[in-house]
Amino acid sequence: MFDILVYVFENYLPEACPEPGALARKLSAVGFEEEEISAALHWLAGLDELQQRQHFHRQPQAGTQRFFDSVELARLPADCRGYLASLEQAGAIDAETREMIVERAMAVESPDNPTVSLAKFKVIVLMVMWRRELSLDNLVFADLLDEDDEDNPPLMH
Repeated sequence: MFDILVYVFENYLPEACPEPGALARKLSAVGFEEEEISAALHWLAGLDELQQRQHFHRQPQAGTQRFFDSVELARLPADCRGYLASLEQAGAIDAETREMIVERAMAVESPDNPTVSLAKFKVIVLMVMWRRELSLDNLVFADLLDEDDEDNPPLMH
């Protein structure tokens, strides 16, 4: 699924991304498997729904401390949580975007590995920022493309 998300990021502008049916055909034509396409489209649909609804029980506020519940702590290791905090402290994301990133990370289905690696988390961050059309300054972008982690999906640059 993450390879597909990277492919979508590299090949489409947020406002010019094809509708799900057309995107599925294009992804299939370039060789992605149906199961992966379905998972990626489902994840992207959840992102779009979240972007449109932006429903939070309580609206996130700037400058507040984010506490993670036990399920989030189990899914998001310390390096992911630290990376998220550093993005917020640097002003790259706001509290609302932070919550969208956490929600999308929790939506990743991976029965064989319940935790999200930092490499995959960076793809999630990238996709949320892409969909929200947030500016990716050079420092943030370079960090998101960092391929030190063996689990990092290859980015074609």
